[in-house]
Amino acid sequence: MASNNSLTEQAYSININYKVILVQALVCVFLCINLFLITTFFLKDYFYTTTRYVLFAVSLFSDCLFLIMTDVLLILSYFGLTIQMWLCLIIYIVLSVYTFVTPFTLTAMVLERYVAICMPLRHAELCTTRTTLHLVLIIHSLSSVPCVVIISIFFASSALSFYTAGRICSVEMFILYRWQGHLRSAISQFYFLIMCVVIVFSYIQIMKVAKVASGQNKKSTWKGLRTVILHAFQLLLCLIQLWCPFIEAAVLQVDFMLFINVRYFNYITFIIAPRCLSPLIYGLRDDLFFQAVTGRKTTTMTDCMRIKLFICCSGRTTTSNM
Repeated sequence: MASNNSLTEQAYSININYKVILVQALVCVFLCINLFLITTFFLKDYFYTTTRYVLFAVSLFSDCLFLIMTDVLLILSYFGLTIQMWLCLIIYIVLSVYTFVTPFTLTAMVLERYVAICMPLRHAELCTTRTTLHLVLIIHSLSSVPCVVIISIFFASSALSFYTAGRICSVEMFILYRWQGHLRSAISQFYFLIMCVVIVFSYIQIMKVAKVASGQNKKSTWKGLRTVILHAFQLLLCLIQLWCPFIEAAVLQVDFMLFINVRYFNYITFIIAPRCLSPLIYGLRDDLFFQAVTGRKTTTMTDCMRIKLFICCSGRTTTSNM
């Protein structure tokens, strides 16, 4: 009997090892891709003076930071390593903020596509570098609201000795009361509703423009529409992540092994997978960025490219006026 238990524990350990190794491999691959794209972003002047590329870089940075922090928590939890709670608090703050930064950034990118396609005459006026920086600050401010609420309640309720204690770090330990979880859920659902309204509104408006567009404008509009759809799918995966703690808490009451498997599935599907879609959407589908990534000769930093872009915009304006 003891021998059978030993074999079961060994098989369970090997299974978990495979899962942890797979996560490390996926995280390393996505981090390398994202860091390469971030480096490419800073190599071209045109990219960090254009709203959609700045937002793309913000989402890449957010994804990298989020993947690193969640992977650190996974390793600490797997090996049972304890850290002081003040350090765990810093990790929780970063994770709490950047859980919402990516969805908000995706929503802002959809709005940028809406402005570019449905209001081309005002795109240059609305999507300036200064406006983009303000938008990034607004994104981080809104993303900080749930964290500020939870941390404020935690500071008011916890003793000073708690911060120097060594424990296995988990984000759940900062939720001291059940109503805190309900409050966090309410804020998340409110954000989810706002983002869904923005996505649906932008999709409908772009669809209307796509139906009446012709020629090159029609091709560009439909490409923008497909980008919005990809962003919507990516945003859906990110927002499902907000529901995962409630699903996992319910499963934990049923079976612990099932809880581990569900949590692993959620981590792969709703945390890692959405973070690999941004490189696909802009790293491969966007012509200028793809040229920069593949090292092809591009003139985006020259006056010739700017003149070409101006001619294209002028052509769109003439078509829309006709």
